[in-house]
Amino acid sequence: MLIQLLIQHPEALPTVIRNTPPWVGGLALGLAILGASQWKDRQASLARVSLTPLAMTSFSVWGTLSALGGSALLPQALGVWMTAAVAVFALVVRLPSPARYDAASRTYAIPGSGAPLLLMLGIFLVKYVVGVDLVMAPQLMQEPAYALTVASLYGAFTGLFVGRAARLWKLALRGRRAVTA
Repeated sequence: MLIQLLIQHPEALPTVIRNTPPWVGGLALGLAILGASQWKDRQASLARVSLTPLAMTSFSVWGTLSALGGSALLPQALGVWMTAAVAVFALVVRLPSPARYDAASRTYAIPGSGAPLLLMLGIFLVKYVVGVDLVMAPQLMQEPAYALTVASLYGAFTGLFVGRAARLWKLALRGRRAVTA
């Protein structure tokens, strides 16, 4: 709905932004800063690499429930969310991790990447667009194509975040096995 409006009437963008609560801009800025900080090579603990997927999964669940909580389609949407999350996780977790794990210091050496920034802003933009869509047309939450597409997007983002973290967790498990062997 929002995307279609902006394509047909780009002059509506200032009105949409003007009607957006100020805290939304703060959240976007915070996510952009957090994501941009991951462009640099860095060291991180297991707790640190677990925090972002946990937070973004919470954001995903919140987005799904806030958008579709009043919909009769919520049970199906949650099923689609879970299916998308598991499917994307299964693909991502198999990819090789570019990070290295040091079992002695219990830290990861993680090369810089723009992927976390893109993922964080992606999930934010989905939440923003869906929020605006539902303000403009609340009936969308009752339309199966819309509701299930939203749920699948949120699920896919969850699978990406958790899958990326699981690759790191596997490195830690291998490192601990090597130390005990």
